[in-house]
Amino acid sequence: MAIRQFGPALEEVLKRKGETRASAGAAAHVDASLIGKIVKGTRKPSKEVMTSTAKHYDDGQLYIAAAGEVTGGAFAPWLNNVDLHRASVLIKSVEEIKEVLAVSGQAPISKTNEQIDESERQQIKRLLMETIEAITALTHLAAVLCKEYSFSWLATWKEHRSMMKAKKYMK
Repeated sequence: MAIRQFGPALEEVLKRKGETRASAGAAAHVDASLIGKIVKGTRKPSKEVMTSTAKHYDDGQLYIAAAGEVTGGAFAPWLNNVDLHRASVLIKSVEEIKEVLAVSGQAPISKTNEQIDESERQQIKRLLMETIEAITALTHLAAVLCKEYSFSWLATWKEHRSMMKAKKYMK
C-alpha cells in the first residue's frame, strides 16, 4: 500500500530550502525527471531515493514520510493541515499526553486478552488510539524542534539509540 506522502514531503522540503528537483536528483543519483514523477505521485519512490534524499536534506518530514512509505502507513503520518508552530505543537503534545494519562486509568491492562469483555476491550482500544495520537504529536514536536533550532534529525535519533544502548534497553 503506497501512502504517497514522500513526494509531497520532498516537494515541500525543496521549496523550503530553495532547491530544485535537479539538486534532489543529484543527491539521490537519479535524473530530475524521476524526482518530478515522485513529487507528482506518478512514480513510487525507491528505498534508495528516499534514503539518500532524507539523509541529504536531514529533514524530519522526509524521514517520517519515508517511514510511512516503507511501512505502508504503519507510522505517524505527517500532518500537513495543522499549525506546526513550535508552541502550537508543544501545546498539542501536552494535551495528547494528558489524554493518554486520563484514559490509562480506565483501561484494564492488568487483565489478559482472554479475561476482558467487549466493554473493556473498547477501553483498551481507546487507550491505544490516544497513545498513537500522542506518538504522532510528539513525533511532530521532535521534527519541528529539529527544524526550528537546526538540530540534525538523524543525529538526534542516533544519539537517542546510543543512550538506549547505554541504559541496556537495547543490545
